[in-house]
Amino acid sequence: MLTVRLAAGRGPADVLALPVTDGDGQLLDVGGVPAELAQECAALLEQAARAPDDGARPGAPAPRVGQAGKVHVLPRPLGRPRRVLLVGIGDGREADWRAAGAAVARAGARERTLTVALPAGVAPAAVRGLVEGLQLAAYRFRLGADRPDGPRLRRVRVAVADPDRFDQAVTQATVVARSTYLARDLTNTPSLRKTPAWFARQVAARADIPGLTVRVWGESDLAEAGFGGILAVGGGSANPPRLLELSWRPRGAREHVVLVGKGITFDTGGVSIKPADAMILMRKDMAGAAAVAAATLGAAELGLPVRLTTLTPLAENMPSGSALRPGDVVRHWGGRTCEVRNTDAEGRLVLADALAYAAARLRPDVLVDLATLTGANAVALGKRTGALYSHDDALAESLAAAAAEAGEKVWRMPLVEDYREALGSDLADLTNAPEGGAGSVLAALFLREFTGSARGRWAHIDMSAPSWIERDEGELSRGATGWGVRTLLRWLEARAGT
Repeated sequence: MLTVRLAAGRGPADVLALPVTDGDGQLLDVGGVPAELAQECAALLEQAARAPDDGARPGAPAPRVGQAGKVHVLPRPLGRPRRVLLVGIGDGREADWRAAGAAVARAGARERTLTVALPAGVAPAAVRGLVEGLQLAAYRFRLGADRPDGPRLRRVRVAVADPDRFDQAVTQATVVARSTYLARDLTNTPSLRKTPAWFARQVAARADIPGLTVRVWGESDLAEAGFGGILAVGGGSANPPRLLELSWRPRGAREHVVLVGKGITFDTGGVSIKPADAMILMRKDMAGAAAVAAATLGAAELGLPVRLTTLTPLAENMPSGSALRPGDVVRHWGGRTCEVRNTDAEGRLVLADALAYAAARLRPDVLVDLATLTGANAVALGKRTGALYSHDDALAESLAAAAAEAGEKVWRMPLVEDYREALGSDLADLTNAPEGGAGSVLAALFLREFTGSARGRWAHIDMSAPSWIERDEGELSRGATGWGVRTLLRWLEARAGT
């Protein structure tokens, strides 16, 4: 992971990044920049303001010189620094600084070290955004033996007048980035290795934090307790299911938050098998579990005074002689039954068990689940936005605000009561694959049936689309995004009043 350190002075720097404001495209006064270097930078910015941008998309407005994340490179092969990165910080909001940090990490990716100089009076939120952007954009995941040639950015010095003032901001950013790295690593890992038991072991191995406890429910534990949905979905695989339970109980906690994340470590669709092309990325079908588990570890590392219990129902959905079949009836934890019309609608079956258990046994003040649940999420909202469902206006607004601060996006969707009748079944209490077309809404309504007395304090986020990205973009690296970790940690920080 990229190391970022605060420093009171720039010191000698081979590569120096300097912030540029939007609008006038002027360098911020970071102090101590030699007059000759300042003139060179000003000349480059003036030239850039006049030149067309060849990289702009057709029909899109040309980027402004100081637009957040826009980088202009000044090579100085005979000078020191030998390379200057002039990076736009837009309006100076935290999100703009995050974009600037990501852009610097990418522009300096082939350097071993670089220095970012900041002006006096910069806000802690700006430093947090900068550090998050630097670290998140530096993420790489690769299993091949051949590594890219050349150096790789490993250390960044952030030069600022009063570094002690920003210790908390850097700590918060680093914990968020490290937690996001974990969620990305778990999601990127191929399913040949990533069994339910492997996932549980990986998280448990990182849970050595005072006040944090781990319980892993095995197959016999699940059967004895009546977790019929998890067992049914995992019944076709040689790798048996698990339920991972994390518990963070800090002193002074005023409320109990329960997080639930869908953990299908690979999804073939089961007997209702997917087309081959649709299976290629199904190692990401546990991204919700990765997000809630990683966020819980991050909250414990930050010492947030919020009691947390996190459940990740883990199963591999495979076709075999012991697999769940269309027409079977599953009895969930608590006794509700579900007619299975499509074994590829399996995520809601494992979540139903966890939600029912959470609502009845854990007595949460707030219950939130994250799941790569439906392709309909992407149809409705595209690739970068999660679908948020809740009857609680305040809860929905707080999650949306946290997502916006974190640099992630959600859009609140309706729980349409008229659609509830589509969940009916002649055989059971519910069906897992109702007709009606509103796939994401119907999935949310199905989950709601298992929230019991927590229904009015529950939120569901369908985050299938934003859990993966096909190319490097901003602070996101190609592959798993770790979506949801940043939102949950911001939301928990707000609830804790930190």
